[in-house]
Amino acid sequence: MSTAEEAHPDLIDPIRFRRSPRSFTDRAIAPDIMRLLFEAARWSASCFNEQPWRFVYAHREDSANFARIAACLVEFNRSWAANAPVLMVTLATTHFEKTGKPNRHADHDLGLALGNLSLQAATLGLQIHEMAGFDPERTVTELGVPAGVVPLTIATIGYPGDPANLSEQLQAKETAPRERKPLEEFVFEGMYGSP
Repeated sequence: MSTAEEAHPDLIDPIRFRRSPRSFTDRAIAPDIMRLLFEAARWSASCFNEQPWRFVYAHREDSANFARIAACLVEFNRSWAANAPVLMVTLATTHFEKTGKPNRHADHDLGLALGNLSLQAATLGLQIHEMAGFDPERTVTELGVPAGVVPLTIATIGYPGDPANLSEQLQAKETAPRERKPLEEFVFEGMYGSP
């Protein structure tokens, strides 16, 4: 088990203190801040510079579009995520534009872009919580997603709030230390399984 305090002291703060919160303040996210987050994603690396990431988002003030995205979440996630200032669907194109061949790196590249976006968010005091608990087919229908584009996650974006506003079950998750495996379990030199 690791906490931010146990992380290597030379890690940058956005990595050391990044969390995936379920409680958010009511503070809205300004349009120029959202643009900056997507600019961070834009400059991510990708296979053949394909840039296969796509994002569909809605502010809570845009009640119709926000509700459309929230409706795609499973009930458990919807119970807390609907209080976030922004909901965002992350998607990836499945084929290379130039060749039409399948892009087996698209999910990876979307992950890199979202990593950039998450770190930029953290430098601004924002946090992101990605969720796999959603209905991809409904998301495609609700958002008019074209063929060849696949929704992979739905994420909340917001300024972290008071965990006391959550259910007891979620408060426990919110305040639990971040757990991380030791490096020896996933970093190998020369051959798999050789720490």
